[in-house]
This record gives sequence, C-alpha cells and structure tokens, in this order.
Amino acid sequence: MKIFQNIGKATLNFFQESGQVFRLTGEIFRYAPSLIKGRKNFLYQMEHIGVNSIPLVFIIAVFTGAVAAWQAAYQLKGIAPLSFLGATTSRAIITELGPVLTAIVIAGRIGASIAAELGSMKVTEQIDALETMGISPVRFLAAPRFFAAVLMMPVLVVFANLIAIFGAYFISNFFLGVSFTVFFESVRRYFLFGDFAFGLFKGMIFGGVTSLLGCHIGFRTEGGAEGVGKATIRSFVLSAAMILILDYFLWTLVF
Repeated sequence: MKIFQNIGKATLNFFQESGQVFRLTGEIFRYAPSLIKGRKNFLYQMEHIGVNSIPLVFIIAVFTGAVAAWQAAYQLKGIAPLSFLGATTSRAIITELGPVLTAIVIAGRIGASIAAELGSMKVTEQIDALETMGISPVRFLAAPRFFAAVLMMPVLVVFANLIAIFGAYFISNFFLGVSFTVFFESVRRYFLFGDFAFGLFKGMIFGGVTSLLGCHIGFRTEGGAEGVGKATIRSFVLSAAMILILDYFLWTLVF
C-alpha cells in the first residue's frame, strides 16, 4: 500500500507543480508590455544570457562540429563519397546538434543561475519585501529573464551553427582531404531554409523552458543555503530533461 501511496503522492505533486508552471507562464505573458518600461533590466538580462554565454558556446560548438565531421566521415565510409560530408554535417548541426547542445549548455549556465539568484532572494525574504512594496516579483524578476532567454537563444544557436560548421570544415580539410570548395558547395546545395528555421524555433522553445523552470524553482526555494543548492541542481536536471523530451516531440510534430 505504501508503494501506491507514494505513486499517488508523486502524481499529485506532478500535476500541482505543472499547474504552478502554467500559471507562472500566464503571468509572465501578462506582464510582457512592462518590458518597455523596465528595458534597462531587460537589456541587462539579454547581455547576461546572450553575450556572456558566447565564449562557452564557442568552445562547445567548435568541438561539436569537429566530432560531427569525424562521425559523418565514419558513417559515409564505403557508402557515399566524402564530397557529401559538408551536407551531412551541416544538416545535423543546424537541425539537432546546434540547438540541443547549446540549450543544454545554457541550462547549466543560465537556468541554474536563475534558480540560484531567485532562490537566494526567496530564502532571504527579498521577494517578500518586493511584494510588500507592491512590486510583482513576476514582472520585476521573471518576465525579463524569460523573454531575454527566448530572444537570445536563437542568436546563440545561429552563432553555434556557424562555429560548428567551420569546426567540421577544419577537420574535413586538414584531416580528411576535403577542400573548401567541395565542402561548402555541398552545404549550399543541400541547405534547406526549413531546417534552419526549425533549429531556431527549437532554440526559442528551449530558452523559454529553461528560464521558466529556473524562475519557478527559484520562487519556491525553501531551506536556506541547502535549499538554494538543491534548487540549482533541480533546475539544471529538469531543464536538461525537458530539452530532450521536447526535442523528441518537436521532431515528431514537424517531421
């Protein structure tokens, strides 16, 4: 009986927390017009989420492209000529590797950061102080972070795609003997704008989910410093899991 009780309790907690997340989403969109008045905070969040993440995304993208080139060369061996290497790696990067790996990196850097920041404010009663002064924490804290992540994630995805493709070209040219002309002619010939748009759309969704979960978990942090640590870990774990789950459903719906 205890097993069934635990299952029932977990189910109720899941639906309760899902309702809280959907409610927070509605409140965030309700306060979207206030971003114009608080644009200084909004621009700061865009810089924090987007510009400050560029070095980390650069490193991840370079090695993502390099690994993609080696893997594609191995898969094409004996099946197709290496002249298709550019098309194979670029489509994989644009539709899957770029958006997903960038989103997971941002979940570790930004999602956990949001949960830690808001969690610290929650346990030190700063959020209660904002409510006492008549300032909505959702408007002042959550909305700028959410919309900044939604806007900056596609920019980071484009940046990651470019760097990863050039990383794949570097490996193809210096280790596999594929020239610049052959590699990028293959990329151009098989490039589809729909693949590019799909990758940007996924980046936008992943950015919104990451920031939303970070805000939700941060607002409900309890237990002092230990609670902040647990909230940080939980934010990253849930964000990474949701990115992979949503990635599957987006592929199913679109293709």
